Amino acid sequence: MTVYIEKSRASGSVAAPPSKSFIHRMMICAALSGGECVINNVTESDDVLATADCVRSLGAGVRIADGTAYIRPGDNASDRLYCRQSGSTLRFFIPVCLASGGEYTFYGDETLLRRPLSVYEKLCAEQGLPFEYGDGSVTVRGPLDMRELTVSGAVSSQFISGLMLAAPLTGKDCTIRVIPPFYSRPYVDITAQVMKLYGVGAGFPDENTVTVKGGQRYTPADCTAEGDWSGAALLYTLGALNGDVSVTGLNGNSAQGDRAIIKQLEALKAGAPRIDISDCPDNAPALMAAAAALNGATLTGTSRLKIKESDRGAAMAEELMKFGAKVRIYKDAIKIRPGIKKPDTAICGHNDHRIVMACSVLLTLTGGQIQGAEAVNKSYPGFFDDLSSLHVKLRQG
Repeated sequence: MTVYIEKSRASGSVAAPPSKSFIHRMMICAALSGGECVINNVTESDDVLATADCVRSLGAGVRIADGTAYIRPGDNASDRLYCRQSGSTLRFFIPVCLASGGEYTFYGDETLLRRPLSVYEKLCAEQGLPFEYGDGSVTVRGPLDMRELTVSGAVSSQFISGLMLAAPLTGKDCTIRVIPPFYSRPYVDITAQVMKLYGVGAGFPDENTVTVKGGQRYTPADCTAEGDWSGAALLYTLGALNGDVSVTGLNGNSAQGDRAIIKQLEALKAGAPRIDISDCPDNAPALMAAAAALNGATLTGTSRLKIKESDRGAAMAEELMKFGAKVRIYKDAIKIRPGIKKPDTAICGHNDHRIVMACSVLLTLTGGQIQGAEAVNKSYPGFFDDLSSLHVKLRQG
């Protein structure tokens, strides 16, 4: 899908999209509770639907209607789990299935298994468990001994979250020791917060250790997902660059690391700051776009952008050059020099929802078109409708 955006000033108020980070975890805990649960404020993004598919594969019933998910016990379990393009879904369900002791095969869209799974591969190898790649799939077989685990914190916090979610299924005490650096720690705090809602406590005896006491069980609960700060980051960026935009439905005290966007945008408007994105890598495309339109910036902690839906730093650099901005990429840093103009050619979305949204925000300043815009369906299917409601002139072709 190509979206044509006219140079136009944004104004108005819009609700933040629901946080898929919360929804993923809530759906999994609800399914593992074995009871009937309700989750409010749910969006049917592709990633959320991937988790719903996998919950059904584990034998639970899932129905989503009018922004609410209904989870109930079921009996149609399968040993094949379809994860679409959702790396988080894959990384959360692998340890859940390993804890069960059965054999499971995970598959998805073409790009799914390009996302690293090295942490789980290493754990399985250490315990002599199979972790086998097939044609677009990976097959695992447990049970994984989770009493004492040591894992890297430098790849993705999703591995630590996945192990935490699986820990209560073993019935034993679980200790996860994280080898620093421990990147994206706020997402682990979200996991602990959601687990607590469903009756399971996690402890943090020190900054690099997570414990889950044995004998705990998930219990049914009705919950409401928070608004998503990573989606709201694009809306706040739009307001900072081109209009008067307010965003509702957010928790100002949220554990979500992406709420740093408020202070980050303030720093970008004030000068050419140095911003560490180690705990909020999803903000990178919005920050790169804002830096190009404002005063420039240097982002640090950027090495993990290579393992997102695209090589996100390189993809943004390629598109920002079409706007006339200059970008230099280093091993763990990106430097953006300011200055934008109307692109002479179409912007490419790189099959990456955050690239599409960040570049669309810039196009409101210059006008132009972006191809592959349907990628927003991964996390924020209502993005272009929300832009329209903020008086941004656009049409979809």
